Amino acid sequence: MNASRTAVLLLAHGTPNRLSEMAEYLANVTAGRPMPQHVVEELQHRYAEIGLQENPLPEGPPLTRWTLRQGELLSQSLGQKIYVGMRNWHPFIADVVAQMKVDGITHATVLCLAPQNSRTSTGLYRRALEKALLETPGPAFTFDFIAGWANEPLLTQAFAEKLSPALTAARTIDPTAPVLFTAHSVPCRTIMSTTGGPSSTGSSIAGQGGVGSSVPAEGIQNYGPATAPDPYPVECKQTAAAVAKLTGLSDKDWFFAFQSQGIAGAPWIGPTVEDTLTALAAAGHKAIAIQPIGFLCDHVEILYDIDINFRDFAAPLGLTLFRAASLNDSPTLISAISHVLKGADE
Repeated sequence: MNASRTAVLLLAHGTPNRLSEMAEYLANVTAGRPMPQHVVEELQHRYAEIGLQENPLPEGPPLTRWTLRQGELLSQSLGQKIYVGMRNWHPFIADVVAQMKVDGITHATVLCLAPQNSRTSTGLYRRALEKALLETPGPAFTFDFIAGWANEPLLTQAFAEKLSPALTAARTIDPTAPVLFTAHSVPCRTIMSTTGGPSSTGSSIAGQGGVGSSVPAEGIQNYGPATAPDPYPVECKQTAAAVAKLTGLSDKDWFFAFQSQGIAGAPWIGPTVEDTLTALAAAGHKAIAIQPIGFLCDHVEILYDIDINFRDFAAPLGLTLFRAASLNDSPTLISAISHVLKGADE
């Protein structure tokens, strides 16, 4: 196959450029399902707290800025053009696919910038890609779709490199400070097969599985039929366990929780970060290193949910949180993505 007609396409979530776009952005997230006004206003508040304004930021919002930068760095690493498409905001997947057709692309290797496979992320990205291939002008190109890469060793290394400084800082306050790994929660129904029961939802601090608080948004989407439980909760914990092992943590030194449960609707999976922090404080800890291992760059779930909300929640408990820096433009992350893509071509 002519290499000049092949391409790499990275897919990501997307984020609004200005506060007034929030309702339209959320309609994309929910496939047109209207969100209550109080939800729109709450999310506007959160984005405003991390710097989003009515006038677009010159460098763009964090998620867009860092995702496009990752594409640039990957292009330099591989020596080829990298396309980046977003499901919920500009640059939309459909617009990018249309450009790829204009550019004469005949085959693409497609990778989601969400390493753990889930119907709520990778599944929806693939469906958006397939829809765009059908509906945009020009002949459709073929593609290889990488649904998940949670066990990539270089991804583990990238997270471990960022975790070590945060853990060292936490242990200057509390010599036994543990690590709390997190990943984005999903609605309970999305990890269930349509013909069977739920998959594991993760271990609580006491080692028992279960559903988190009934807070969140039933989402939002028709995720399609499934004959097996979603692998997402298991893959999240596998990533955390691999990072913990590489960092030299024993089983008693780390915990796992799901963060950022929705703010309207039916239950999402847990345990929640809030419940876990409460339990860790009750166990006598004074400091915690926290690392979100489901995200590859800064965005609202990190800059607001962790840096503002969880820190405010932890303070009255006598806990100080030290967040591991996001991967963002980590050279090891770029090497990890390059390795995954090269493996897909072999």
